Amino acid sequence: MPLDELKITQAIIERFTEKLKSALNLDVAIVGAGPSGMVASYYLAKQGHNVAIFEKKLSIGGGMWGGGMMFNQIVVQKEGKRILDEFGVKTVPYREGYFTADAIEATTVICAKACQAGVKVFNCISVEDVVVREGRVCGLVINWSPVEVTGLYVDPLVVRARYVVDATGHTTEVMKVIERKMGARLLTPSGKIEGERSLWAEVAETTTLENTKEAYPGIFVSGMAANATFGSYRMGPIFGGMLLSGERVAQLIHKRLQQEN
Repeated sequence: MPLDELKITQAIIERFTEKLKSALNLDVAIVGAGPSGMVASYYLAKQGHNVAIFEKKLSIGGGMWGGGMMFNQIVVQKEGKRILDEFGVKTVPYREGYFTADAIEATTVICAKACQAGVKVFNCISVEDVVVREGRVCGLVINWSPVEVTGLYVDPLVVRARYVVDATGHTTEVMKVIERKMGARLLTPSGKIEGERSLWAEVAETTTLENTKEAYPGIFVSGMAANATFGSYRMGPIFGGMLLSGERVAQLIHKRLQQEN
C-alpha cells in the first residue's frame, strides 16, 4: 500500500492533539523529566492518577542521561538499587554498598515504564508561569521551548493541575517563578529559595529525601530541586537519592489526593 504524506501529517497532529487535550486537567503536573520526575510520574500513574511531565529539552533524563562528566554510568546505593530493580534496570555490584548501572538503560527504561503506566510526556515545553488561586498553585502556563529561546512574543497555554512537582533540578525553575512573580513566602526557613550548597554526597543523599515536600501550597519539590529549594548540598553522579525522592513525592501527593477525594 502506498504511503500518503498527508495522512502521516494528519496522524501526528490528531494524536498529539488528543494527548494534549487529555493533559489539560491533571491530577499531577511534573516539570522536568529527570530521574526524580520520571520515577514520581510512574508511581502516581500506577495509582490511577492523571499525570503528565513537561520537559523543556528535546531529550529526557536530566543529569542522569550523561552519568558523570559524560561517562554514561551512574552509581546508586543499596536503597536506590531497589528502585532500579523494580523498573528492571540491570545493576552491577562495585564495592560494598555501591552499585553501577548504565545511564542510557536506566533513563530509557524508567521513561518507557512511566509511559506504559499512562504518563504523558511532553518534551520541548517550557513552563513560563504558574496559575494561582487564593494563594495556591493550581496549574501551569506552558509554551514551546524554542519560543522561549528565540524570545518570540507568543502567548502561552494553560494546564490545570491539582498538584505540581518542580523536578527541574539545580535551577528550581518553577519555584523561581513563584518567588519572582508572586513575591510569596515559600515554606522554607527564610521564605525564599535557600540555594544549593557545594558537593557533599553523603549528606546530600539523605537531605534529598528530607527536603522532598511541599514548598508552597500546591507545589512539591523533588530531586535536586528539593535540596536547592531548602538549602542543602549537591551530590554529583550518585542517583539513589534522586530515585528515592521521586518515590517519596509520589507517596506524599497520592496520600493528599486520597484525602481530598
